[in-house]
Amino acid sequence: MNVLSLFDGMSCGRIALDKSDIKVDNYYSSEIKKYAIDIANKNYPEDKKNRLGDITTLKGSDLPTIDLLIGGSPCQDFSGANKDRSGLKGIKSGLFYEWLRLKNETKPKYFLLENVRMKKEHQNIISNELGCEPLIINSMYFAPQLRHRLYWTNIPLYYIHPRSKNLNDILENGFSDRKKARCLLESDSRPLSTPIKMFHRYYSTGFTTLIFKTERHYYNCVNHYNFHFKGMSAKDIDNHIHNSNIDLSVYEGVRYLTPQEREDCQTVPRGYTKGLTDNQISCILGDGWTIDVIAHIFKGLK
Repeated sequence: MNVLSLFDGMSCGRIALDKSDIKVDNYYSSEIKKYAIDIANKNYPEDKKNRLGDITTLKGSDLPTIDLLIGGSPCQDFSGANKDRSGLKGIKSGLFYEWLRLKNETKPKYFLLENVRMKKEHQNIISNELGCEPLIINSMYFAPQLRHRLYWTNIPLYYIHPRSKNLNDILENGFSDRKKARCLLESDSRPLSTPIKMFHRYYSTGFTTLIFKTERHYYNCVNHYNFHFKGMSAKDIDNHIHNSNIDLSVYEGVRYLTPQEREDCQTVPRGYTKGLTDNQISCILGDGWTIDVIAHIFKGLK
């Protein structure tokens, strides 16, 4: 099978094909992020010769017959975290049309396109272009992470009852009060600076994943926060701390996920991202696919 992976990242599609026992003759890929390419080459050196660079420079006529076209086109202009949400008119998410161009030029037998939840109007445009409605799959059924994604594909599907680990099952140490981690994001590479700020964001918004030393440590933090800071904004908390003599040692020891735990959340083989900085690991895992979801879809190829 010849595979063309566009917006390849760290070659999550390649990992999923291996996990599905799908024989790959040639894995062609397009990606521009250097450290994502470097880690893909480290794990799949045999594919290095087929790294094709920028999608905008590719031509289907320069490629052999493609059996499977895959890719997760950029999501930034679709994401609810983006105030603009310009969708397919955006510079990044508009690259979907490059993926579509190469689909039309290569005419693969099978295809898979992944993206985030988006406005219905944008989803409908993609569905109309691809001639199918997306599968809606949350990674929580396959992994210890919440990750709600859309998958457009013509691969035949079948149902299995997935089994997944919970967050506490994969922790190297410590305790989480949550069953699943929050969706990994590229912005996880920009953590907050102090334990109280980390806990405030976690407890008041849920927009992060925080690990505690023990279950008791978690409840001590909750009780301390509710007594001193409940209902305050981050700015109010800073002012209150500045004007008061509050002991904040209770929050010491809270932490974010380790690189290995993030790999587990994406069901990526442990050690796959070894050699990169923590920021780079957060970036490519946040950009990447949940491997076991993709492997489940790929099994339909057999």
